[in-house]
Amino acid sequence: MLHFERIMALSQVDLNNDAENSDFLGRVFFKLHYLKIDFFSALSSVINNTVWKLKGVKLGSGIKYYGFSKVCRHPKSTISIGGNCGFRSDKFSNLIGVNRRCILSTHSSGASIRIGSGCGFSGVSIGCAESITIGNNVLVGANVVITDFDWHNVDPLRRRDPCTSLKPVIIEDNVFIGLNSIVWKGVTIGKNSVIGANSVVTKSIPENCIAAGNPARVIKSI
Repeated sequence: MLHFERIMALSQVDLNNDAENSDFLGRVFFKLHYLKIDFFSALSSVINNTVWKLKGVKLGSGIKYYGFSKVCRHPKSTISIGGNCGFRSDKFSNLIGVNRRCILSTHSSGASIRIGSGCGFSGVSIGCAESITIGNNVLVGANVVITDFDWHNVDPLRRRDPCTSLKPVIIEDNVFIGLNSIVWKGVTIGKNSVIGANSVVTKSIPENCIAAGNPARVIKSI
């Protein structure tokens, strides 16, 4: 019986060693993954910051880019971004899945996109024809769309004409917007609130609450 127990104990040691070896390889590849991301982030950050400044975007310090983001600024419009923000456009930099590059665009003279400091975006499209204001420490999940106009006219005879129905969007401090959500024109999302994944926000959401659905409704308070 003692011999059997000794064999079982030795077998368990071998299994533990195999697990440790496997975990070692896991740590190696995990580290390599993020080293690759950090390398391309450093490269893309230099290029993006240079290009965005040339295009007239006002940038704070410490902004990081993962992959190459897109900006299109209409003449006589403004785009300003606070310090220490992050833009993830590489599909490997956010493992939940990023379907496209980050895109910031203004579509009329006088349009204004204002983003505070410490915000994070993954594959987010922000399209502005009047005013979109995002506060500090806002986290916007993968593939979210934020826009203050309808892009196309409702009238079928004017479908390709510029849309004139514009309403400002305000997203206050510490908001978290879940992946694949859409934030439409005229919406204010109060500070600290959370928007659940795949939500369509068509009406304003108060502060300190969780909202979700299509259309998004308040589920509970935080």
